[in-house]
Amino acid sequence: MWILVFILFGIFNVVAFLIPKRLSKIEIYATSFFAYSYGITTDIILDLHYHLYGYFGKGFQWLSLIAIFMYFPAVSIIFLNLYPSNGNFAKKVLNIIYWTVFSIAFEWFTVHTKFFYYNEWKLWYSAFCYPIIFSVLLINLKLVRKLLEKQYVKRCPR
Repeated sequence: MWILVFILFGIFNVVAFLIPKRLSKIEIYATSFFAYSYGITTDIILDLHYHLYGYFGKGFQWLSLIAIFMYFPAVSIIFLNLYPSNGNFAKKVLNIIYWTVFSIAFEWFTVHTKFFYYNEWKLWYSAFCYPIIFSVLLINLKLVRKLLEKQYVKRCPR
């Protein structure tokens, strides 16, 4: 049944590719690479070191590496492109709440398809983690933009 999860990952990637872009190509690259690195680092620590949860079975799984590569960058591209950066504070908070609810529902689905399993992890732990994760993605995008701005200013003196 976990094949359904990979089908959804494929759909997420198609959406990420087709969605109207508010991010430049370098912003997409940098934030996607960050999302992948952030996700895999977190999973190495929480899955492989602390054994709180895992993908498919104990230890390293090639399919889980492919899943992480397909999931984290695609979701970060969709999230960051749809984020209402010019919206008011309430819109921004509601957007993060929406993505948190979506992520919790998707995680619940992955557990029920045997793609993902819990040892000592609980779904409600994720409810606290997702707003932090999405906020970190936004902070990273701001950092990327600040670095790009400095680079541009350096190259084009007035």
